[in-house]
Amino acid sequence: MSRVVQFYETGGPEVLRIDDIDVPAPGAGELTLRVKAIGLNRAESMFRTGQYLEDPVFPARLGYEAAGVVSALGTGVTGFAVGDEVSVVPPSSITRWGTYGEVVNVPADFAVKHPASLSWIEAAATWMQYVTAWGALADYAKLGAADSVIITAASSSVGLAAIQIAKMLGATVIATTRTHAKRDALLRCGADVVIATQEEDLPSRVSEITDGRGARVAFDPIAGPMLLQLAQALSYDGILIEYGALSPDPTPLPLFAALSKRLTIYGYIYKRVVLDAERFAHAKRFILDGLASGKLKPIIDKTFSFDDIVAAHRHLESNQQFGKIVVTV
Repeated sequence: MSRVVQFYETGGPEVLRIDDIDVPAPGAGELTLRVKAIGLNRAESMFRTGQYLEDPVFPARLGYEAAGVVSALGTGVTGFAVGDEVSVVPPSSITRWGTYGEVVNVPADFAVKHPASLSWIEAAATWMQYVTAWGALADYAKLGAADSVIITAASSSVGLAAIQIAKMLGATVIATTRTHAKRDALLRCGADVVIATQEEDLPSRVSEITDGRGARVAFDPIAGPMLLQLAQALSYDGILIEYGALSPDPTPLPLFAALSKRLTIYGYIYKRVVLDAERFAHAKRFILDGLASGKLKPIIDKTFSFDDIVAAHRHLESNQQFGKIVVTV
């Protein structure tokens, strides 16, 4: 038996329950993980409320990321042994695998032996944020030293990962946040400039920072009216990478900016990386090298115990965090 988090209807954090269930032996290509820590993601909140790309099948499991110790191997699994310490890259389907549990089965192809220098908490906080940011900035946008990039929602875990990766690639980072309350912390995390979008005009400030050229890339999970401002802040032939829909407001198409500047507006999800074997291998090498060198280091906002999963989800939805929320098991 294992304690796992399940929910039986969509709704707020209060729908989450901890149930005792029998965990089957790992299937072909799977391994069983005794979980030490779980990384939380906005996608899980959206899945829980029925606003995600996949629909829950009740009783629904939850969770994309975890770190722990391998306790069993399914048939066909090579490269791992019982006792290995691994972390989980978010697999392709949240409905099939769920990591919110004391013991879970996960696809072996998405398990990684992470650097021993990482704590369990850091290991559980690694893969969603860095794979998402790498796929957008390094692989798709080919960000380089001559580029400026706008990173919105910069204090989120993916935003902070994007700052670190953009700096590894040599780009100038323009981080945005709603007020100046997080400005100093973002600068310490590597941002070159911080723009408070409720207090400053984003297109004007970006124009000043870039000597009138605009930024070549914007990386945004918000959408809504923000899309118009980002389009105005981009350079000719700029790329607007949209990887979320956090705004509750409609998202207008910035048609005239797109036409006049020849902009690319690209809808992006991390599955672009993990569903392509070659791209996935490149991502893992880049991220593991960055973790080993210390250039990539997960920033942890707060940890919760497994029994406090409802409180952890409430904090996830508070928009107050700076970095990753992790649940310890």
